[in-house]
Amino acid sequence: MSTYRSRALQQTLNRKSIPISEPKNRSAYFGSHVFNEESMQQHLTKEAFQGVMNAVKHGSNIDRKIADQVANSMKNWALSKGVTHYTHWFQPLTGGTAEKHDAFFELGEDGKALERFGGNELVQQEPDASSFPSGGIRNTFEARGYTAWDPTSPAFVYGTTLCIPTIFVAYTGEALDNKTPLLRALNAIDKQATGVARYFDKNVSKVNASLGWEQEYFLIDKALVLSRPDLVLTGRTLLGQSSAKGQQLEDHYFGSIPQRVISFMIELETECIKLGIPVKTRHNEVAPNQFEIASIHEEANLAVDHNSLLMDIMGKVASKHQFKVLLHEKPFKGINGSGKHNNWSLTTDNGVNLLSPGKTPMRNLQFLTFFVNTIRAIHTYEELMRAEVASASNDHRLGANEAPPAIISVFIGEQLTSVLKELENVTDGKLSPEEKTDLKLNVVGKIPEILLDNTDRNRTSPFAFTGNKFEFRAVGSMANCANSMTVLNTIVAKQLKDFKAEVDKLIDNRSFKKDEAIFNVLREYIKQSKNILFEGNSYDIEWEKEAKRRGLSNNKTTPKAVKAKVSKKAIDLYREMEVMNEKELRARKEIELEAYSLRIQIEGRVLGDVAMNHVIPTAVNYQNTLIKNVKGLKEVFGKEFEAVAKEQMDLIKRISQHISGITSKTNAMVDERKAANKTLDVEKKAILYCEKVKPYFEEIRYHCDKLELMIDDELWPLVKYREMLFTR
Repeated sequence: MSTYRSRALQQTLNRKSIPISEPKNRSAYFGSHVFNEESMQQHLTKEAFQGVMNAVKHGSNIDRKIADQVANSMKNWALSKGVTHYTHWFQPLTGGTAEKHDAFFELGEDGKALERFGGNELVQQEPDASSFPSGGIRNTFEARGYTAWDPTSPAFVYGTTLCIPTIFVAYTGEALDNKTPLLRALNAIDKQATGVARYFDKNVSKVNASLGWEQEYFLIDKALVLSRPDLVLTGRTLLGQSSAKGQQLEDHYFGSIPQRVISFMIELETECIKLGIPVKTRHNEVAPNQFEIASIHEEANLAVDHNSLLMDIMGKVASKHQFKVLLHEKPFKGINGSGKHNNWSLTTDNGVNLLSPGKTPMRNLQFLTFFVNTIRAIHTYEELMRAEVASASNDHRLGANEAPPAIISVFIGEQLTSVLKELENVTDGKLSPEEKTDLKLNVVGKIPEILLDNTDRNRTSPFAFTGNKFEFRAVGSMANCANSMTVLNTIVAKQLKDFKAEVDKLIDNRSFKKDEAIFNVLREYIKQSKNILFEGNSYDIEWEKEAKRRGLSNNKTTPKAVKAKVSKKAIDLYREMEVMNEKELRARKEIELEAYSLRIQIEGRVLGDVAMNHVIPTAVNYQNTLIKNVKGLKEVFGKEFEAVAKEQMDLIKRISQHISGITSKTNAMVDERKAANKTLDVEKKAILYCEKVKPYFEEIRYHCDKLELMIDDELWPLVKYREMLFTR
């Protein structure tokens, strides 16, 4: 057996689970490493605490005096936790997180050592902006960028570092991160949703968008991953024959969790709970060696930070347990990939979920208002929703028989579909007392308070209503939740703004009563948006045809999908809602297209290297063994050897054909890659990589995978699917 492969497999044979003691009472240490409201009450002066709370709840500025008090108290709290450094923790447009650590240590004027951390260091830092993707916002010689403290997401201690969540903006003010547009979108949804919610409750003063994420991932033994160049460099297997047993029996799903994995999960959850990440659920997923961790819903900005932090923690904890976490959306061909379902809702400051029906017709009318407006928003901006989940890695997953397709549609279930049909038939104009009573009591009033189990779930839907929330299922496992939350909250805010304007106009100009005005506008929205509703199997080829007839987009690749980011509709939307300007939008499109090209470029280079330097030499060596065997048979059997050696000779011929196929296709791929690299246009380059380079991947893989089945198992150089996916 190949040295690398045999060594990797040998290392996995005697792996023992690391004993981890699971704390009994999570509530006792939840948020113990977070400078949260409870910690601030203990360590801040009353003045400083109130200043921070006003910033969190009302967006007010924190003056220098308060910042100095907070910084000093935060430093003392952190030092008590064994901290030596601090960092502004931010989310640049790389898709990950970034941090630069500075010690609290300084020298005073007299040369004595001090531990110092003031308001300036807390509120603002200046990392090198030219070293992060900017999409042309910053020239490489213009390095200045600023990180600024986000008090709505509390600081936390991770290891020996105090991490301060921040935004990241250019010297000229444009957002260079994922958090800044998210905060703007959350401000927009708060403002617009609050205005509409006051139709039903005058006491509402704030609406928060909430997010509960479900993170799917694979756990593979570290030694096995390190033996595969494709997994190390691209996060996915670029070749490999499917295992005879994969997920066909679905025996892994919700099965008994392996002991090594349980140990990993316990430690991961313990670290999460310390950092205030409210993880609640863990289980085996459908594919072998695939798992899921899910959180309780919390305010969207905090939830986004927590998911970004989780992905970092997962890698570090996994390494300790001799695992590698794979977050790529499709690391293995032929089995399910991984998503990150984003469960979204809106909640008022008095605790009412605006997407949850209630006991009274008025509460249900409120529910229908936000429910229908959300559907209307998705219908209007479905192309933009698709654009925000586009990436080279997620393109492999969308539509791959376990994930939603690239067509954005909304699933709401039979009962709510029936309710919308009845509302669609509401009388145009003013309602008679009898019509109003019938509508409120027999249509609106009969919506059950709890819709969680009122209809079967549609696992193929990209955007599904699941009882008291919408689940955006098309988000990829590697993605930063900020992008999906930014677009969703922005489009719903815009829709609610338009809705309120239409309702107010009807009330003011035509003397409609409030309920009548709301019913009339909702009725029109239902008629205009019903093309986005789909209850059937989204994988069915007939749905693709039907969606086209309905006028829905089907942008299957990232270069096509991201064009929607800079359409006039998108630019006008983000400008009006004050979330992003045109320069910021165009920068993001350029960054994502460049990242797409680079990922395909890297995959092409890795595939070429593995195919030419691992697979072909192994095939040639095995072929030489067969040739020697045939020569020996000729010596033994003389004229009869052709009949005796027919299978061996046929195998030699087929190996030669596959070697020739790999060589010719790899050379052709390299030529296409060189041609793509000659263009300076970012969009044209991405299209060339998508349409000219990427198609060769499957052709090269086909020949490699055929050779894996032919060549002696002892000689094959790469760890196989059956060895990676069933380790315990």
